[in-house]
Amino acid sequence: MAKSRRNVVTHGLSGLIGDLLVFRQMAGKTVVSNRPKASGKAPTVGMLKVRKLFRKAAIYATNIIKDLTRKAEYEKAAKNGQSAFNVAFADYLKGPEIEEDLSFANYTGQTGQKLVASIIDNFRVASVNFSIRDAGGDLIESGEAEQSENGLDWVYTTTADNPSYAGGTVTIKAYDQPGNETLAEVMV
Repeated sequence: MAKSRRNVVTHGLSGLIGDLLVFRQMAGKTVVSNRPKASGKAPTVGMLKVRKLFRKAAIYATNIIKDLTRKAEYEKAAKNGQSAFNVAFADYLKGPEIEEDLSFANYTGQTGQKLVASIIDNFRVASVNFSIRDAGGDLIESGEAEQSENGLDWVYTTTADNPSYAGGTVTIKAYDQPGNETLAEVMV
């Protein structure tokens, strides 16, 4: 790959040149590529769905960078060559991840027990909600978890007795900044 440094001819250049080349500015560098060609095929249902999702992500990211406080938060998370827009766009596309091997084997249905789940996001987990149901499916309690000092674990302290907990469920809902929801349910 050829590289040109301090090129006064291409510095800051962007756009289409003739019908052959496209110049772009990426991370302070001028990138040259062939002109993209539009496909003559009709888009599939899946393609239309992805386009709609990308359109929503672009709207979200555009609104983020208009708010200087929120833009600064995303800029902090940006890695080399990324902008706040890029990070916000990616955040919209990907929801939080709840650990796959969740187990609440130590839960005995008593008040004051701590239930812990590890949850990560590509930007930030905004909130986590726990709901506990008994063996019959009746809601016993529900509430917000608190993030632990390690920044990975979310801790929910039970507030109600659940004498028929065996065979019941603990449901965890994790939300990120754009409002993506991830759900996990564990039998106890």
